[in-house]
Amino acid sequence: MKFHHKVLFVASEMYPFSKTGGLGDVMGALPKELKRQGVNVALITPYYGRLNTADHQLRLIYSQCRVGYPWAPITADIYTATCDDVPVYFVSRGEYFDRRFYYNTHDGDYFDNCERFIFFCRATMAWASRLDGAPAIVHAHDWQAALVPAYLRFLRPEAPFWRNTKTVMTIHNLAFQGRFASRLFWDSGLPREAWNMDGAEFWGDFNLLKAGIAYSDIVTTVSPTYALEILYPQFGCGLEGILSSRSSNLRGILNGADYTVWDPINDRYLPSAYNPDDLAGKKTCKRNLVAELGIDRRFLKRPILGFIGRIRDQKGVDLLIDIMARLMEQDVAVVVLGEGSLDYEAVLLDMMESYPGKLVVRIGYTEDLAHRIQAGSDIFLMPSRYEPCGLTQMYALRFGTPPVATAVGGLRDTIVPWPDPEATGFTFREPDPELFFQAVRDALELWDQPEAWRGMVVRAMRSDYSWEKAAKNYISLYRELGADI
Repeated sequence: MKFHHKVLFVASEMYPFSKTGGLGDVMGALPKELKRQGVNVALITPYYGRLNTADHQLRLIYSQCRVGYPWAPITADIYTATCDDVPVYFVSRGEYFDRRFYYNTHDGDYFDNCERFIFFCRATMAWASRLDGAPAIVHAHDWQAALVPAYLRFLRPEAPFWRNTKTVMTIHNLAFQGRFASRLFWDSGLPREAWNMDGAEFWGDFNLLKAGIAYSDIVTTVSPTYALEILYPQFGCGLEGILSSRSSNLRGILNGADYTVWDPINDRYLPSAYNPDDLAGKKTCKRNLVAELGIDRRFLKRPILGFIGRIRDQKGVDLLIDIMARLMEQDVAVVVLGEGSLDYEAVLLDMMESYPGKLVVRIGYTEDLAHRIQAGSDIFLMPSRYEPCGLTQMYALRFGTPPVATAVGGLRDTIVPWPDPEATGFTFREPDPELFFQAVRDALELWDQPEAWRGMVVRAMRSDYSWEKAAKNYISLYRELGADI
């Protein structure tokens, strides 16, 4: 094959082709920035039935690639496209990936997720072994890709093609581990010696992420604070032991925001552009949001609070529900966009009926509305119980919508908390409804001081969390592993 790449990313999502959250955004931005800085990088991902192929020409480059199951001639078709000069490969097999959703429905995870992503990882190895040369670095992301570093650990001694390849395993959210019944380990293709408490076994189950952590050369996660937090039981999700044993090879590299997509100066989804020196367009965006969502017009002169995220405990939705009645007494409007727990969705929708024109709940996620909420809101709510990095607070900062957030993970690394003279937002020390409500009250009090509020908005918009620095940190890491990049 006439394909050779220094760095191969392996991930289950990549914006704009596929996205359920931050992983998709990161995969859409980091390879692009690495490419801009001169790295020969490519990415491989599943070919989902719901793949967004708009503006991209996908072509079949390898038909019936043998995936390597010893008991059956199972194959994959490999497609490719180019996105921002980054080659992207797509693993296609209909019964695994041609579904309405990527991982789950409202009824729960797909029953065969382990089989699906074992196949994806094995297909990745099969395709990569057909490249002109082995990548210097294979960089796997989250549990869906975590078997690739494990395969390479056991392949390197006996396969000359892979002998000099090093692996990086990045954890975007430790709570999602890919934990399955032990019998599925024997379908993975890993050798028997990988089934132990220091390898893929986890309390009698097969844990894909644990295998990636155990057998990669370097483990990274997506913020410096989260890299420290996951060494302890509160945030370690049961894996604090193996992470502590690998702490000398564990790094926290802060994600970035893709300002080519998320910047009110040039955002294609907004009715008006604006910047730190001219905020008139933000008022236009607020008027547009009020009209679009049917918010009472009096809130053109009162704060609108926005929440965008999964409707789940991790995002602190229960805390938001807990304080909602008190928020409604503060003469503010609240806009919620997201999906997740059916129970929480039902509670929020019931509340909306009680507060017409003040509380708007949109179940689901649409990219364009997310941008307009960021721009049209005054304050952004992010009461997460834990947050490995978080991207929406970075977007909120750039859109001049100071966040109110729990001081955990990447939120702590990116928000300068009031009353610091350089404050860009508000934080509270732990996920507690009283602390959350008080932080919102602090924000509302500052909002009522126009000059002080404008100063915070301008500082927030001038915060720089671009991908340039993160990409440089990854390049340094790759070079540390011996890659000639």
